[in-house]
Formats: sequence, structure tokens, C-alpha cells
Amino acid sequence: MIVYVCVGSSCHLKGSYDIITMMQKALKEHKIEDQVELKAAFCLGRCANGITMKVDDEIITGVSRENFPEKFNKYILGKLK
Repeated sequence: MIVYVCVGSSCHLKGSYDIITMMQKALKEHKIEDQVELKAAFCLGRCANGITMKVDDEIITGVSRENFPEKFNKYILGKLK
């Protein structure tokens, strides 16, 4: 699985680097670092919709510090099962 987190200017200003840090921590806590490749993307084209991630070919918008656990469980853990 490949996960991209947008680090373009809009997402950066909304805290995308915090999301990357949270993702790294969650991957390590769940011991799935070897199953998920985490990458940065400069723009995923959804600038008005909050921080954007792309999980394989699926775009996930509106990611925030507050809803990160929910998004992680649904789009990362849910797809690895």
C-alpha cells in the first residue's frame, strides 16, 4: 500500500506535516511500517477540501489532527485486513 500526504502550500498551512508525523507514529504502533509506504505529494488537486491523502488510488480529503484516528482506521487498517 502506498499512502501519499499532500504537502502543497494549502495542505501545509493546514497541518499536513503533523499528519505525516501522526501517520509515522501510527504505522509504528500497529507494526505495519513494512506494509505501508508513506510518501509526500506536492498537490493532489483538492486544495479547498482540507488536508488530502491518497491511499493507493483513492483520494481522501478533509483529514485533520482531530479525525486522523478515524481516517487511519478506515483507510489504512481497514484496507490491510
